[in-house]
Amino acid sequence: MSAATLDRRAVIAELLERRGDLLLVCGLGGTVWDATSVGDHDLNFGLWGGMGTATMVGLGLALAQPERRVLVVTGDGEMLMGLGTLATLAVQRPPNLAVVVFDNERYGETGMQTTHTGLGVDLAAMASGAGIVDATTIRELGGVAALRDRVHDGAGPIFSVIKVSADRAEMVLPVRDGPLLKHRFRTALLGSPGA
Repeated sequence: MSAATLDRRAVIAELLERRGDLLLVCGLGGTVWDATSVGDHDLNFGLWGGMGTATMVGLGLALAQPERRVLVVTGDGEMLMGLGTLATLAVQRPPNLAVVVFDNERYGETGMQTTHTGLGVDLAAMASGAGIVDATTIRELGGVAALRDRVHDGAGPIFSVIKVSADRAEMVLPVRDGPLLKHRFRTALLGSPGA
């Protein structure tokens, strides 16, 4: 039986409650729709076609904006594709970065095939092995509130796997115009060009 049981929309709502000016990077597909389901936001940056890159985009933001908190929310399939990023996070140690993996043990974008996490691969253990001190797995909704507090106030990097159900959630799509999203995010973060 799968350990992935939490409702992903309940998890994202809890995680983004009182988000303030948190910078949010979402991996492709499901996590973009999850974030949009609680309301589109100018400080959301969703990656539509860059599988495996969400963690590195979040790291770049965290290093460039050390006074801002950065949250990456991505899926297990994308994290598996970018495992090398764990070593980079451990070496760079950005104190303002949290990476949260919604692990439904499935490749949601290509037909719901079982990922390696559904076959026993432990992403939190891999993060810990890379040298990330705060690496956890959450299986109960009560743990998400504590994680949310650490995202806002804890010393990063924080890496957390949340075991979410493989049940399909309704697609809630944000704008899909890449340049518009980039400029919207940049303006929200840095202000209008030339201002």
